[in-house]
Amino acid sequence: QVQLVESGGGLVQAGGSLRLTCAASGNIFRVNAMGWYRQVPGKQRELVAAITSAGNTNYADSVKDRFTISRDNAKNTVYLQMNSLKPEDAAVYYCNADATNLVGIRNVYWGQGTQVTVSS
Repeated sequence: QVQLVESGGGLVQAGGSLRLTCAASGNIFRVNAMGWYRQVPGKQRELVAAITSAGNTNYADSVKDRFTISRDNAKNTVYLQMNSLKPEDAAVYYCNADATNLVGIRNVYWGQGTQVTVSS
């Protein structure tokens, strides 16, 4: 099985920064695209940023120029550097990965989520 473990969430004041980390582990042959999503209670989960195995990135308009997604393919790890945080960025952030396991089955996996709270 493949597991995703997130870390780095917490409480930060508006204007501050946080760095989220998500490491994929388990019976992994290859990790393809990875991304970060966020969700506020009562609202749909939304894409924050995604990155392909080649390093191509895509961001939600609301976080462009403030957040940066990156990855370390050797460690099967994706990062989200969040700068200039705003109260509206507060949410549970979920890691996502498209991964192929050791028997060649490709699936999408989700982490358990990490809370990001931004105080004004």
